[in-house]
Amino acid sequence: MNLFLDYLTVIALFVFVALPAAIGFVRERRIDRQLRDAERGEAVRRDPHGVARPYEVTRRSYPKGWAKA
Repeated sequence: MNLFLDYLTVIALFVFVALPAAIGFVRERRIDRQLRDAERGEAVRRDPHGVARPYEVTRRSYPKGWAKA
């Protein structure tokens, strides 16, 4: 059991050290892809992940009031 906990500790420390680097690497790749698309003159993607999309609010008239008939 001690050997398992030792391995688990080493893996946890490795993840703790490597995770910020991996996140930075992914962010840099995304920025590089955006710059490459901009150089080519390609349109910006319509629905990028993590961005809220606005929605249109339509006004409706309710001749019978707010209650459903």
